[in-house]
Amino acid sequence: MTSKSNRTEPGQKPTHGTREQLVTDIKKIRKNFTNATITRDFYRKHGKYADIAWAEYFPTFKAFVEAGGGQPEAAVATPKMPPAELTSEDRLKVDLEKVAVKKEGTQKKYTEALNRIKQLETEKEILIGLDEHTPQIIDILPRSSSGSSYSVAVIVFSDWHIEEPVSLDDVSGVNEFNLQIAEKRVVKAWQSALRLYQKESKETEIKEVIIALLGDFITNRIHEDLAESNLLQPTDAMYKAQGLIISGLRFLLEHLPNDVKITVVCHSGNHGRMTPEQRIKTEAGTSIERFMYFNIRDQFKDEPRMTWQIASGYHTIIRLFDKDKPYVIRFHHGHAIRSTGGVGGIYPTVNKAIGNWNKSVRDVNLDVFGHHHQFIDGQDFICNGSLIGYNSFAINIKAPYEPPKQAFFLINRKHRCKAMVTPIFVEGDDEK
Repeated sequence: MTSKSNRTEPGQKPTHGTREQLVTDIKKIRKNFTNATITRDFYRKHGKYADIAWAEYFPTFKAFVEAGGGQPEAAVATPKMPPAELTSEDRLKVDLEKVAVKKEGTQKKYTEALNRIKQLETEKEILIGLDEHTPQIIDILPRSSSGSSYSVAVIVFSDWHIEEPVSLDDVSGVNEFNLQIAEKRVVKAWQSALRLYQKESKETEIKEVIIALLGDFITNRIHEDLAESNLLQPTDAMYKAQGLIISGLRFLLEHLPNDVKITVVCHSGNHGRMTPEQRIKTEAGTSIERFMYFNIRDQFKDEPRMTWQIASGYHTIIRLFDKDKPYVIRFHHGHAIRSTGGVGGIYPTVNKAIGNWNKSVRDVNLDVFGHHHQFIDGQDFICNGSLIGYNSFAINIKAPYEPPKQAFFLINRKHRCKAMVTPIFVEGDDEK
């Protein structure tokens, strides 16, 4: 900064300089006078600047010297001299310097205020301009269906557990389940699935319906407490589940258009097993649920509209649309995906499992499974909810509450993606 107060007459030392200039000056003196003790008088004689200059940046002369590297190591301490008193002329110069600094700060604030005023005026002009101009309005008209859209509907049923009771006392009054409620929820699931088909078929042509029966329709006696509390023995429970599924399939065949084809994909769950522990290689062969699927298929052996896929392994692969560019769905019950219950819920383990499975079957677009009793529409997977709903097991594993529901979604042929995904709600005011 330069002002009138900084001007020096010939032979007069500058009364102002930057801090860096002062430090450079003290360093230069120390270099030229290696063993000298740099006192205030010594600096007045050999330094470039007047006392007022260094006093502006340093509280003491000692601090000024230390900023330049301090006294030489070999220097002998000299008695402290009392601070030199400034002359009247020097004091006048200091006062003038302070006035100049204060004036500079005031000018800076004044400039900032002017800039803010200009900014506010600009904003005001913009707001006034918006008020004075008519908004650009466009007409958006309803669009009728083009008639070229084609989709496949997928109905997912799993995790009914029809013979496992849930009392209001078990779950703080948020759910109740018994054989009568199970039957009402199953009926509503089939009715809602048909209603969703009818609604969506108004916007897109749907001539193919996949019904995914993904297991755990009964709870079975795989644990001692279940054997004690279940309302039916395993074979009786399976017989009842079989009747509910057959009734639903006949209901759809009766109410769907005659040219709609139905593919039934059947998977065993982990509850329908005949063995104390879950098998891997012989899982399908030791499942009474799989035996139920064969019985159901036999009830429709003369129905040309139906195709059956009863899984003998863990996965069932369904390829939709064109052979050259299909949309591929991988169905399974979901018990091979073990949730750790940590941050992110089932997402981390699901993503890891899908990534590993895709190393062998690389063209899969979507995984569809149940088992976890929670309805989730993931980016590349759909997890089905349950019919039994919130129960003691859910409380034990600290799962969040979720009402009972199943899943319905469409796969659009043109866009090769999920066109819509929605839960099938299975309870209502008429349930109890």
